[in-house]
Amino acid sequence: MQITEIKVHLTHEERLKAFVSVTFDNCFAVRNMKVVEGNKGLILCMPSRKMADGTYIDLAHPITQEFRSYLESNILQAYHNEVEAQAGQVQTQPSAA
Repeated sequence: MQITEIKVHLTHEERLKAFVSVTFDNCFAVRNMKVVEGNKGLILCMPSRKMADGTYIDLAHPITQEFRSYLESNILQAYHNEVEAQAGQVQTQPSAA
């Protein structure tokens, strides 16, 4: 299974850095993954649903550590690319005089 598209939607919240949608093999998409600032750096959180007792359960998640690493490295790289692209857009906009 190969990642064929990653869409990153940056947020302006303190810990929640972005929502991410990932398409696999141009035929299956997983939406609402989150890039979150954890205590030891950025982490990838799977889409989840809040249960009646207040706990959360993942709706989708990697089964193997190898696939989790593949997913995290590609998504975090796409996140960093989007942050750089947004920063470049801000710097290239003319300033109001």
